[in-house]
Amino acid sequence: MPGFGEQPSNAAVVTLGDYIDRGPDSRGVLDRLTRNPFPIPYVPLKGNHEELFELFLEDPGVGSQWRYLGGLETLHSYGVPVGSLMRGKGFEEASDMLRGRVPGEHLAFLSSLRTFITSGQYFLCHAGVRPGVPLDRQQPRDLLWIRQEFLTSARNFGKIVVHGHTPVEEPEVLPNRINIDTGAFATGRLTCIVLDRGPHRFLTARCG
Repeated sequence: MPGFGEQPSNAAVVTLGDYIDRGPDSRGVLDRLTRNPFPIPYVPLKGNHEELFELFLEDPGVGSQWRYLGGLETLHSYGVPVGSLMRGKGFEEASDMLRGRVPGEHLAFLSSLRTFITSGQYFLCHAGVRPGVPLDRQQPRDLLWIRQEFLTSARNFGKIVVHGHTPVEEPEVLPNRINIDTGAFATGRLTCIVLDRGPHRFLTARCG
């Protein structure tokens, strides 16, 4: 697809996923993102936490994993009681209740999320890529969940991979990848990267 940073008129905001879980107001975050709060085109990508949300609506058993990864906080933000879930029970009831309380706009937003986008020399995704696999053949599972195999690889991936998923104290810039996940849910520090014709630069917002 055409690069979004070739000139100012083509600028866009890309977010790398994990809009929900662990924070205090997952529903509020999705309310905001569904309305595109940015003054330019917006491309939201999918994270593994959005995948867990969708899977829970289809298979309540996913809740046994999701509850340890921030799912309880998300359910609470939609007004779903989580007491029984904390004891490892009541997943089906919670899934049914969540389905009735999630606005249609949220479901449409989640189903529209892409797993990657490319721009010039950059490949943007949530978690990373599988080393040795061409970028156009990457599997969604890896784009959303991969960690060690990607993080420890020094291979040239064909483009510089811009990703999140694994929190770091400061943005991590390596020859083959850039990690901008500074753990906003825990640190209150959200990091963005500006990609254009010149050298990349970082913007940091403090929250909480």
